[in-house]
Amino acid sequence: MSWMENTLRELDALRREIDREVSRAFDDAYGGRGAPFWRTAFLPGRRARGYPLVNLSEDKDAYYVEALAPGVKPESLNITVAANVLTISGEKNGGPGPDVQPEAFHRSERAAGKFVRSLTLPEMVNDQEISADYKNGLLLIKLPKAEVAKPKRISVNVS
Repeated sequence: MSWMENTLRELDALRREIDREVSRAFDDAYGGRGAPFWRTAFLPGRRARGYPLVNLSEDKDAYYVEALAPGVKPESLNITVAANVLTISGEKNGGPGPDVQPEAFHRSERAAGKFVRSLTLPEMVNDQEISADYKNGLLLIKLPKAEVAKPKRISVNVS
């Protein structure tokens, strides 16, 4: 056996040992249920990731947020603005349903659960005129700028 084959075998054994230890750690932390990373991806403080994915743009009158959120329960969406921080929270639907046991999955890559995403806006917004629409998995939020945030045209007197 060459040194390369031996090294690859050792690396494979190390990977399997790490997988076992990670699985054991999840079993200990979750009472034997073994909650893998993708099951906790939406829980705050548990490796929460940036969901939903967003685009933030602006024109002279407003900021526009496009949040890609397929599978989200529309009635669970909650949008708040405090100072210049926009917070989007809600819940994304799970897999095929309660009848399918987790051990029946061959592959499950779509995370589900509750999520919270906060964005700091560049300027203050008029919180009385914010509007939001959810259609085909896309959340569109219009945040009109506060008057103090809008650019002012200053005329120059020529003498």
